[in-house]
Amino acid sequence: MNNICVKHLSKSFDGKMVFDNLNMSISGREMTCIMAPSGAGKTTLLRILMGLESADCGSVSGLENKRFSAVFQEERLCEGMTAQDNIRLVMPTLGNQAVIREMARLGLGDCYNQPVSELSGGMRRRVSILRALLAEYDVLFLDEPFKGIDDTLKEQVIAYVKEKTRGKTVVFVTHDRKEAFDMGAGIIELL
Repeated sequence: MNNICVKHLSKSFDGKMVFDNLNMSISGREMTCIMAPSGAGKTTLLRILMGLESADCGSVSGLENKRFSAVFQEERLCEGMTAQDNIRLVMPTLGNQAVIREMARLGLGDCYNQPVSELSGGMRRRVSILRALLAEYDVLFLDEPFKGIDDTLKEQVIAYVKEKTRGKTVVFVTHDRKEAFDMGAGIIELL
């Protein structure tokens, strides 16, 4: 996959500039972390890259005709569905045993038939990550993916994400330098 090129990108909300004349190149088939303090426009940039938001000016290239998968900051799970059914939304042909096996790898083996509305925040986050990773995609976007996952499980989840995304284009945002380091990502800092 080619690089993702951002040229002269600007975005403001209600007259407040989020970023102005932003230029960057995100390497294809690698993991890239966009780092910045909270409120610096990381989520807005991801939304523009995914086509969910428009920039005021500038351009993005390298994402044409690409399939995206994402973990958003806010939960995007179907509350009344089980954890397993939420995951199978993106891969309906994936067999039950395969889903259960992957869930077990993230410490979710006991809750596959439980409605996500009954899961803890960290469990819901892991279901979201698993659903995004099992989808067919060309580019994976992760917005603060490890938020709400306790430190004892975070290492396990990071190892799983790294294994599943090896050789793929991954763009994730965080303000946590340790997470970027643990993911082995190249870092682009928004200033």
